[in-house]
Amino acid sequence: MSTLPVVAAVDGSDDSLRAMDWAVDAARRRAAPLRVAHVRQYAHWVQPEVLAAGPADPQDDSVLDQVRTHLEGRPDQPETEYVGLVGAAGAVLPELGSGAQLLVLGSRGRGGFASLVLGSNSMAAARDAECPVVVVPRPGREVHGEPTGGPGPRVVVGLKVDGPDEATLGFAFAEAARRGARLQAVAAYPWPAQPWMMPGEMPPPIVDQDVIEDETRVLADGFLAPHRERHPDIPVELVPAAGDAAGYLVAASRDADLVVVGRHRRRLLSPVRMMGSVTHAVLLHAASPVAVIPPSPSED
Repeated sequence: MSTLPVVAAVDGSDDSLRAMDWAVDAARRRAAPLRVAHVRQYAHWVQPEVLAAGPADPQDDSVLDQVRTHLEGRPDQPETEYVGLVGAAGAVLPELGSGAQLLVLGSRGRGGFASLVLGSNSMAAARDAECPVVVVPRPGREVHGEPTGGPGPRVVVGLKVDGPDEATLGFAFAEAARRGARLQAVAAYPWPAQPWMMPGEMPPPIVDQDVIEDETRVLADGFLAPHRERHPDIPVELVPAAGDAAGYLVAASRDADLVVVGRHRRRLLSPVRMMGSVTHAVLLHAASPVAVIPPSPSED
């Protein structure tokens, strides 16, 4: 059975070249082929109803020529295919994920406003692609908050104890194994507790934060246990975090190899794909590459 490729989306920008370098390394670690894809944007005057993707000649593409030069002569270069497409990048890029095990792109491309830290195409791919999407940020992002890491390679994963997703945990453990890294699982719980009360209701008893944290730790340990059994050599650090999950994950991204977060499941009253506020905030502010994992197929 053939191995699905790692797809790197490029547009000639420095951001996309950094992302492609990350994708080359990811393909090597997976012993997978690399597919370099460039989507040529339709002219702005074309009507939206005719924005269907189509193939282009990869031999007549200056962006792909730039990538070939950039990769020329590299040792251990994975088997590489170059693909040129024509269409609306925000629609075409997510579709590339249907035939990939990983889609990698930069946080910004050539278009849009220079002040944006996350481009619309990166956002669309992270929200809609069927495979995991890694967004590689620009270097030099400042991260505020207390550092949570130590020396050595580290993969960080966000763990929702009230709705964990096996695909997110499985990806994080597998990535830590490929990198010989330790895994840091951040399990946030709401604090301070703010119960809703109807008029005339008695206030609930005071909740002890230590009790909530202990319960969070017990639940998280239970979700991590089967993955620990499959990867007994991976050191796992569980971090119960009070309050702002996104803030803890962003702080943990300092000097991390990768931050792994899940994408929202589809809801009955919201059947479209959604990323969720925590994932969105991590994509905007994390200093390390961020992997956004779609829900397990049975839960999407």
